[in-house]
Amino acid sequence: MTTTTTPAASDLLKPEPAPVPADLVGERLSAVLASRTRPPKPSALSACGTFGWRALLKIKHVPEQLFDVTAFPVMMTLMFTYLFGGALADSPKDYLQFFLPGTLVSTIAMITMYTGLGLNNDIKKGVFDRIKALPVWRPAALVGMMLGDVVRYSGAGLLVIALGLALGFRPDGGAIGVVLAMLVLLLFSFSLAWVWNIFGMVLRTPESVLGVSMMVLFPLTFGSNIYVDPSTMPGWLQAFVDVNPISHVVTAVRGLMHDTVTAGQLGWVFLWCAILNVIFAPITMRLYNRR
Repeated sequence: MTTTTTPAASDLLKPEPAPVPADLVGERLSAVLASRTRPPKPSALSACGTFGWRALLKIKHVPEQLFDVTAFPVMMTLMFTYLFGGALADSPKDYLQFFLPGTLVSTIAMITMYTGLGLNNDIKKGVFDRIKALPVWRPAALVGMMLGDVVRYSGAGLLVIALGLALGFRPDGGAIGVVLAMLVLLLFSFSLAWVWNIFGMVLRTPESVLGVSMMVLFPLTFGSNIYVDPSTMPGWLQAFVDVNPISHVVTAVRGLMHDTVTAGQLGWVFLWCAILNVIFAPITMRLYNRR
């Protein structure tokens, strides 16, 4: 036997509670959640430093990433010095005086493409979307990643210079010339990395990023003044070498190391850095914001 409970008449006559205003609900919720003072928003510099440190921590967990800044520079320097030095100069040691500044540029330019590769990996793993949701300066993730890679470029450059000195390279510009050459090269490398960031966001897989980047870099590095004097090349190839940004960087780095640099040679490098930053950095950020 079932019984039915009938509400009392007094309950039926009770007025319904008035709805709580939405702004009051928000205030109460904020009071509950904000049990302590909210930390200040990080500055742009602090955010870039954090993301740069994150880029370096990747090496700690995946030390195989150091292959491109250790084995690759050593292999390139030794191979070209002793395979082609005797044929292109009187001796490998004489060729090293001309070649080492060029291979320094070539090595670091090749490493820059791994910036786009790392960005593409972050996109595939979903890290990219989580980073974009953080309340930080929007370009910090990209700029910080590139600054972290500059540390890797510096390590590769120091390794090439140390190996060259051990093999007999003697820069006429001394230590100051070598340091200035490295600074100019790092500035150009940072500017060039914007191009690979575009590839990292546009292309679908890390393999395609690597393939397209190599297709762009190979003509720029081998069609330059890194390995031989351009005067030995055909006229049409000399015309390409003369406008090649890699050639201008090699000329400036070589001039700084051997104390023969001119203001015009440095001016061309700074002009190319400005062009790369002005054109490709905004395109990268537009793609970053729209993705």
